Amino acid sequence: MRIEVLRIGQRLVRDDRVTTHVALISRAFGASKILMYDANPEIKDTLSKVNRTWGGDFEVEIIDNWRRMLRSKKSESYRIVHLTMYGESINDVEEKIRKEDKILAVIGAEKVPREVYDMADYNVAIGSQPHSEIAALAVLLDRLFEGRQFQKKFKRAQREIIPTGKGKRVMDKSTA
Repeated sequence: MRIEVLRIGQRLVRDDRVTTHVALISRAFGASKILMYDANPEIKDTLSKVNRTWGGDFEVEIIDNWRRMLRSKKSESYRIVHLTMYGESINDVEEKIRKEDKILAVIGAEKVPREVYDMADYNVAIGSQPHSEIAALAVLLDRLFEGRQFQKKFKRAQREIIPTGKGKRVMDKSTA
């Protein structure tokens, strides 16, 4: 299964950090790419540094037209999964979504235009209370990958965390 994430919009100042976290969750929880509309391009540099240090080939692309991107992905047979608290419960649709080959998960920073709801193949709710788009994305990815994403080894990592019950252990592969 290939999953990409589309982040629509960004509120000034506050959302640099939130959008960075959306990208980090996308990467760590198994997505292969994030497409960002109206985002600070420095976030792309930050994720490139993360890839160099911690490994992997997660892609970041800044786009200038999210509508065109949605139409393009649909023409490439991607299924559009819009995360919204107004959608169908993830409990009711996760098995159906898990059977899809290519998914574009869409999350907004502010009010998402009605077009997204209409273009989506699935409008999915992670709960029915106000919550973070970061949390919604993490839950969706974890449900779709069923936890297997945490067993993934990232290629070309300079550092690797060694699981431990207490303290912090990091192997620096660049000096090993």
